[in-house]
Amino acid sequence: MIRPFDLNLRHLRALGQVIAQGSLNRAAEAAGLSQPALTQGLAKLEKQLGVTLFDRHSDGVTPSPAGTALAERVERAFDQLAAATRRSARGGTRGFARPELLMTATQLDAFLHFADAQGFAGAAAASGMSQPAVHRSVRELEQVCATPLAERRGRGMALTPAGRTLARGVRLAAGEIAAGIAEARGDEGEGGRIAIGAMPLSRALLLPHSLAQFLREEPRTVVDVVEGAWRELVDPLLDGIIDIMVGALRDDCPPGVEQVPLFTDRLAIFGRRGHPLAGGAVDLATLAAQSWVVGPVGTPLRAHWEALFAGRALPPVPIECGSVMVIRGLLVQSDLLTLLSPDQVALEVGAGMLERIGPRLPAAVRTIGISTRAGWRPTASQARFIDLLHRASKETRLQKNG
Repeated sequence: MIRPFDLNLRHLRALGQVIAQGSLNRAAEAAGLSQPALTQGLAKLEKQLGVTLFDRHSDGVTPSPAGTALAERVERAFDQLAAATRRSARGGTRGFARPELLMTATQLDAFLHFADAQGFAGAAAASGMSQPAVHRSVRELEQVCATPLAERRGRGMALTPAGRTLARGVRLAAGEIAAGIAEARGDEGEGGRIAIGAMPLSRALLLPHSLAQFLREEPRTVVDVVEGAWRELVDPLLDGIIDIMVGALRDDCPPGVEQVPLFTDRLAIFGRRGHPLAGGAVDLATLAAQSWVVGPVGTPLRAHWEALFAGRALPPVPIECGSVMVIRGLLVQSDLLTLLSPDQVALEVGAGMLERIGPRLPAAVRTIGISTRAGWRPTASQARFIDLLHRASKETRLQKNG
């Protein structure tokens, strides 16, 4: 498998010049390389990727579809590096007008391992580099950026604010190069990767349905599913660790995140089969006298639950829990009530373990959708998965309403 920083950044940067100039000689001059060095560099890239990036002819060169795809992604990658470098640098750049152009793949690879491990020993173990080599790469990047990127805290090391900013930019740049590799190789490649942040509701029906169909259509694509609440997933999304989040959308969406709705989810009250309130007419006063298990304060689901009892004292909550799996188990073995999406307990309701309690709740509605980074451009496989999410959301709604 080819990793983004297995490729020479200087040769990658030259792709755009070759396309713009249409000539290896002119491109080499513009890129500050000799013509033989550029020719050898392009040949090495083509060998690593197993594709032809340029068609050579008597009056110059023209990019192949693979070359165009890779060059576009490389440009986006260096835009990410440039933006992160500007934000992280302070006190000038010591005469470097474009610091990101001085960075090497080895330095960036070592720095990302250091950022993940928060230490030189861990970075060395994870990367296969020696500790002095990792240390040297981090210090070289500090010189390029003209600002400290790491500092000692207690017995360990930690990124400075500038280091965290640069680490985010490097991850996003690596993601763009990885996408470029997948797009350039097309049917000849491994299929690429997609990392999905799965919030609680999406795990029950929507994601399994979409993933099953996706793997039938894209068997070579590797899918990473990361479970978590919105607060746990939004920073990994912005950092480029995950590509999309699927779950309840937020009214207070932070800058840099774009949201696309899939469907509207109507919440309901659930309790065990045979609950004292099951099967009868139940008003809010009766519900307010019950004990509940609900999510922690500050979550959208908790806000919907509190809104049910607006104007009166909130019911007792002996257990606060954000795990749907734990909540389902508690409901089956107690008289606790909860507020959840019907999708999240569909299996238990179908098996006769849980049932709806009380009236319909027309005001308890939330929007389920997809969150991505602003400006993110998916690969063909990633776009296909998003299309399947839209299709699955429509199909499951039709089945429920049909």
